[in-house]
Amino acid sequence: MIRCAATGSAVLLHSGSSVPAAAGSSVVSESAVSWAAGARAVLRCQSPRMVWTQDRLHDRQRVLHWDLRGPGGGPARRLLDLYSAGEQRVYEVRDRGRLELSASAFDDGNFSLLIRAVEETDAGLYTCNLHHHYCHLYESLAVRLEVTDGPPATPAYWDGEKEVLAVARGAPALLTCVNRGHVWTDRHVEEAQQVVHWDRQPPGVPHDRADRLLDLYGSGERRAYGPLFLRDRVAVGADAFERGDFSLRIEPLEVADEGTYSCHLHHHYCGLHERRVFHLTVAEPHAEPPPRGSPGNGSSHSGAPGPDPTLARGHNVINVIVPESRAHFFQQLGYVLATLLLFILLLVTVLLAARRRRGGYEYSDQKSGNSKGKDVNLAEFAVAAGDQMLYGSEDIQLDYKNNILKERAELAHSPLPAKYIDLDKGFRKENCK
Repeated sequence: MIRCAATGSAVLLHSGSSVPAAAGSSVVSESAVSWAAGARAVLRCQSPRMVWTQDRLHDRQRVLHWDLRGPGGGPARRLLDLYSAGEQRVYEVRDRGRLELSASAFDDGNFSLLIRAVEETDAGLYTCNLHHHYCHLYESLAVRLEVTDGPPATPAYWDGEKEVLAVARGAPALLTCVNRGHVWTDRHVEEAQQVVHWDRQPPGVPHDRADRLLDLYGSGERRAYGPLFLRDRVAVGADAFERGDFSLRIEPLEVADEGTYSCHLHHHYCGLHERRVFHLTVAEPHAEPPPRGSPGNGSSHSGAPGPDPTLARGHNVINVIVPESRAHFFQQLGYVLATLLLFILLLVTVLLAARRRRGGYEYSDQKSGNSKGKDVNLAEFAVAAGDQMLYGSEDIQLDYKNNILKERAELAHSPLPAKYIDLDKGFRKENCK
């Protein structure tokens, strides 16, 4: 974002960078490549932005241009240039002494243009252009200047795209252009800010668990990682940062080298973070036909047929049986016993339920049979004391097994006979004496 402020007001101007900086790596390409085993595999990873050009440009890779396009249109003309080394160049003779820039522009990020005495020919569209040749960056900001005869009512306003500044003829005008991005203000050692990584993901391994193969720094330092059998077969050119070619070469290629390879380009000074992904597949080498005089091609005197050259060599699979430990055996035995005990408990529960249900049916049948053999239902007799005398006088016909029980029942139901007492019996006995 570029901040633009005019006298008496502040206006924000947003200028989009041609190459915005990214905090994390962004995948710019993803491709699938296939090579035969034993061949030389090359994974192309090239970027012109990573070319180290500091020695050729010295401190002239950052430059500021102010251009002007008149009100009538037409091509813009260059007003002045300012380099990060401090060199300033004014193109028109009439503008020398009238146009000024801050000497510390590349230190504090203030690239504002000061016009000491505005003339009628100064009206038009001004552009503040920032170029970074080393980082291949370009940013631009536009400001329109209007020259009036008297003091303007509104010195500056925003028209939706750019700032419009109105200044009276002969008065000073300040065209503000401020950009405090670290690319334009910081002075880092560029070669220490460049680093390239090569990572490898075996089949089935996610990106966050990839293995680091190589680290390349712009200062010339290199670091190799990974297993020795692969470390000795991978390489990147020694002049990678001079040509911008960081291609990885694997020679000779083996079947175990299959996987996903990624090339990470980081330029912290320029804000460059890119990643290129390669899915490498290794195929079996094509078997060459045997010479004409060799056995197996039909011209040999031996009757034994040679191997078929069209059949590809298959992968060797070795089955390894690991013996189980004693703890694992007891664990499995416990599972079996627990399952068997649960089955027995379930079976006993089912049998008890069936037996109880069958006993209930037999009791109900017996009860119903006993009730049918009686002539009188005993449940019909009343329990109240007042009703006992009523039912006692009735002749109840019961079925008894013998006469003794019948007599006892009759005595129990029949009323007791009245006891006769002879009062004159004693008197007669005395008289007889």
